[in-house]
Amino acid sequence: MSFKSDYLNRLKESLRVDPATERDIVRECHAHLEDRYQEFRELGLSEEEADKAAAKLLGSPRLIAKQIGEVYSQGTWQQAIFAALPHMLIALLFALHWWENTAWVPVVILVVIGIVIYGWSHGKPTWLFPWLGYCLTPVIAIGTLLMYLPGGWVWLAAIAYIPLAITIILSVTKQTIKIDWLFASLMLLPVPIVLGWRLALEIEDITQWQARLYEAGQLIALTFAILALTAATFIRLRQRWAKAGALVAPEILLLIIVALADKNATSFWIWLFIILMAIVLLLGPATLEKRIRQGQAKTAKF
Repeated sequence: MSFKSDYLNRLKESLRVDPATERDIVRECHAHLEDRYQEFRELGLSEEEADKAAAKLLGSPRLIAKQIGEVYSQGTWQQAIFAALPHMLIALLFALHWWENTAWVPVVILVVIGIVIYGWSHGKPTWLFPWLGYCLTPVIAIGTLLMYLPGGWVWLAAIAYIPLAITIILSVTKQTIKIDWLFASLMLLPVPIVLGWRLALEIEDITQWQARLYEAGQLIALTFAILALTAATFIRLRQRWAKAGALVAPEILLLIIVALADKNATSFWIWLFIILMAIVLLLGPATLEKRIRQGQAKTAKF
């Protein structure tokens, strides 16, 4: 492998941008390397010496990737608004009590699925991942409905369903992590909130759900409106540490709000577990990304 090829591979491993932007950056860097290579060849260097000198002249690929990342990491206001939109749709669903009209729910679901398919097939832009997160919530919702099955059927269904749900979530998360672990965290942002509200609204009689949802509707809408603001802030920030903080801090605050709205006297330790689970969901992708990249590096060596 030439020094230029090795340089471009290490640059790609360090970049944290969407695939379309990555291709443009790698293409531009390849052109710069070729230009420098030809200049060194004209100065009388051998092919290997010119190849090595061109790669060295461009600088550390990790440093270049970091600098490029800071330039491209800040999305436009248009991207920020579009990233916030799925959270706002859910907020409006509860604020305006659209959920009472069963026709609205499938419309929202179809809109979300349609936009996810469009974004996934058009370069996976940063605004896509909040929308993608809501494609995972039905997986969670179906799992919670298993609790209403009679007798021992609950455990049998759970044994069959939980591994399937985990497999689906991990598969989608791994695909997202290949781009950037922060995008996976952005995608998983609504999951702990949905689980939290499911716990806070837990009742023995499923027929009472409508009354409880109507009572808590405005507060539910507020939490998802804050998620919308969180997603927009994430898109507009540049520094990676600030982006991570912009996800974790509001998530913990929102879970505390949901816990305070819980009228079921749920144990403090259960809510603490959910908060810790939320932190793991949002920061865990960083560890998973590191392991994936280490595995890819080992495979490349062989």
